[in-house]
Amino acid sequence: MEAVLAGLRGAIERGDYAVGGKLPSEAALSAEFEVSRSVVREALRALQALGLTVSRPGKGTFVAAAGPVENPVFGDYSARDLFEVRRHVEIPVAGYAALRRGQDDLDLLEHLLDKMGAETDNTGWVALDSLFHITIAQASGNPAFGKVIEEIRDALSRQSSFLNQLGDRQAESNAEHAEIVRAIADGAEAAAVEAMTRHLDNVERTLETIVRKDAHRPSEHP
Repeated sequence: MEAVLAGLRGAIERGDYAVGGKLPSEAALSAEFEVSRSVVREALRALQALGLTVSRPGKGTFVAAAGPVENPVFGDYSARDLFEVRRHVEIPVAGYAALRRGQDDLDLLEHLLDKMGAETDNTGWVALDSLFHITIAQASGNPAFGKVIEEIRDALSRQSSFLNQLGDRQAESNAEHAEIVRAIADGAEAAAVEAMTRHLDNVERTLETIVRKDAHRPSEHP
């Protein structure tokens, strides 16, 4: 998927596909890059998240911009939208969870950590990741926080999938999640806040690296 994305992204930024122009069909790209259509589909989703293309149902994928985009979009929300909300909600929520969590909350969080550590499928891991963050919000004892995370759940899932595929974030996230749970289990409010802050910092840093990564080198694909 990374190779297909790099090839298409480079072609768009070189002007091989003009802004407003239509990309080849999934079937044509699959044949060109010698990969399955599901791989092409993932690459096209990544291009759309980066703001380089738009998908028009029944018509195809069209080039929307020729250069790098600093604020990718995941579903209904941009990366900036998500980071602003997450920093104002999930950081204090981690602190509240450390003070108010029950044993059932801790048991579920530990179970999710075990499942994520053993999960090798990206889609499966992303689903567990969403549930992990929702569980922390619920452990805060304030149902409104859970509603906020549920509202952005789809966008968070899309972003997590994007980061795992292009930023190899899964192992790092597992370690960061374990630190968060450890602090919550210890009832350490400040440590939980710090652990969640560090997690979100790393997520944002990885996304910035992907967005700004040099994609201007000519593709080796003929």
